[in-house]
Amino acid sequence: MTAIILNLEPLINLTSEQFYQLCQVNPDAKLERTTSGELVVMAPTGGETGSRNRRLTQRLGTWTDEDRMGEAFDSSTMFQLPNGALRSPDAAWIPLARWEALAAEERRTFPPICPDFVVELRFDSDTLKSLQDKMQEYIKNGARLGWLIDPNGKQVEIYRQGKDKEVLLSPNQLSGEDVLPGFTLNLQGIL
Repeated sequence: MTAIILNLEPLINLTSEQFYQLCQVNPDAKLERTTSGELVVMAPTGGETGSRNRRLTQRLGTWTDEDRMGEAFDSSTMFQLPNGALRSPDAAWIPLARWEALAAEERRTFPPICPDFVVELRFDSDTLKSLQDKMQEYIKNGARLGWLIDPNGKQVEIYRQGKDKEVLLSPNQLSGEDVLPGFTLNLQGIL
């Protein structure tokens, strides 16, 4: 099953608040909204992808809890990007100062912020091109580091501000570089 894209224009132009309400009354649907207002209905993941994503968010979360310099998020967190898109990366991280600068209401709903670090984990229903476009969107909106992990291709694409993407074939681990200093992701069970 692939993601379904619904073009609601010109019939309906959902505001961010209306989109938030739509998500609240449809909690079983994983939705995103593109910058052009298209509604993306994401396919549910299978067991292998769910297990890989759990390992990813667990490892990032454990490091974040020990480091205490930022806040980590799982794939259920929706962010309002500066370009107007509403996106849910599979894992994300924001420095504590940026997170705490948001108002309590902004943190409670869909935070109007682009994470400094994002990860997308490709699963069978994802096209590589759609995820590459999504990664470019994160970078253009302020993400400083992004990883596109493709278990099927046994590769990781690394996205950085102001640099060409780097492709690693079958790496064992990834470095958080200067965005997440001291964080190393062991890819065992993820890639």
